[in-house]
Amino acid sequence: MRMVTGLSVLVLGAGGVGHAMVTGLETGIDRIDPFKDMKNRPPAGTGTNLLLVGTDARDRITAAEKKKYRLGGAPCHCTDTVMLVHLSADKKRASVVSLPRDSYAEVPEHRDGTTGKERPAHPSKLNAAYAEGGPNLTVRTVEHMTGVKVDHYLEVDFTSFMKTVDALGGVKICTTRPMKDAYTGLDLAAGSHELNGGQALQYVRSRHIDGAADLGRMQRQQKFLASLIAQATSSGVLLNPVKFRDVTATMLGSVRADQGFGTEQMLELGQAMRGFSPASSEFASVPMGNVSYRVKGIGTTVTWDKAKSKKLFQALREDKPLAPVRPPRPKAVQVDVAPREIRVQVYNGTPKDGLGRTVDDALRATGFDTTRTPLNREPHTNREQQHVDDEQNVDDEREPYGLKRTLVTYDPRWDQSAKSLAAALPGAELRAVRGQGSTMRVTAGADFDKVQRVRAEEKNNGEYGAVTGDEVACP
Repeated sequence: MRMVTGLSVLVLGAGGVGHAMVTGLETGIDRIDPFKDMKNRPPAGTGTNLLLVGTDARDRITAAEKKKYRLGGAPCHCTDTVMLVHLSADKKRASVVSLPRDSYAEVPEHRDGTTGKERPAHPSKLNAAYAEGGPNLTVRTVEHMTGVKVDHYLEVDFTSFMKTVDALGGVKICTTRPMKDAYTGLDLAAGSHELNGGQALQYVRSRHIDGAADLGRMQRQQKFLASLIAQATSSGVLLNPVKFRDVTATMLGSVRADQGFGTEQMLELGQAMRGFSPASSEFASVPMGNVSYRVKGIGTTVTWDKAKSKKLFQALREDKPLAPVRPPRPKAVQVDVAPREIRVQVYNGTPKDGLGRTVDDALRATGFDTTRTPLNREPHTNREQQHVDDEQNVDDEREPYGLKRTLVTYDPRWDQSAKSLAAALPGAELRAVRGQGSTMRVTAGADFDKVQRVRAEEKNNGEYGAVTGDEVACP
């Protein structure tokens, strides 16, 4: 075991063995020069900045895959995803900032990649820079908009995305509500799912799930990357020389990268990620200004909040974390409605003294808004409650010695709150009662064991709305 572990560390280190394993992988990379003839670039900051671009190229996808994963239609030859990834100087933190593809951009002067004609600087959408001038114009546009110098460029298409996910053995995604998109074919029930490459592509491409559109899609892309990091750091890929080489070869065999992204950089990233966990990554989106800014001849664009975005990119240049520092939190099941928004009245449905108080305290400790006055609901003793049950046609199958199974009753109008509460009470029965109102009722049964910790997704996190990977990946 010591020998295997030692070899793995050497392979991923910067020594000769590492070079022996990784040298040769570079030959599979499609090399480009996105920095050719670039002038007046931003000054270099601290750490390393990588521009990760996802294109809609699909020419290497089979007809069967196109049909199965709804990848038909003509590509726009533009960027589907744009992310600025910052690796801290101490290699202990990765900050990922999503740049909306419909961002209003001032594209610098350039030679048009299609017509070959010189074009002056002009307004456009960020994703159109790739169609007009390829990687070079994309990098120039992003540097102009952010003031952040890009050190490396990595371009991924649909094929390389799918192959990489499959090489890792799939990625786990959790969702608190059903997700369905007729355009991509995505159809996920609420819960946890192991997605293969094609399914993962559907997940990150979907933008017709709700009213959040492209902004919601960026959040899902961030969740996916957090789960991808969790999979890579927990599955032994980074400590297994053979698996590391296979996954790396699969990914690099179908990507485009700059000339400077070679063996040394791959080893450096691999070495850094050995100590990574989902909490080592943080995700943010550029602060929005006007999300419906119309420009003649271009359509609806998204403008950035000038002051907030300037401060965010300054933090990247200065190698500062984006997510606020939080004390470690115990693992919790993610739910749709925050516990603090759910009012709960607890009843003791058994002869066991103090059970109602135990349940009330446990729910409150988890964050639920309990009444703090648990009531007894034992058979034959609480006539007032029995009358209410009769009026609402509630039959809890009480026996002479109390309720066997914990019961949660709720008004159907608050069904999402009820599901969040039920997640905290594994095995509890959910029962709809019309007219009950917004307060949930929990009647503790003999089967009560514990309250499961739950939490809702944080909507705003710190100054930049950033979250760490452990907050958005599956628990």
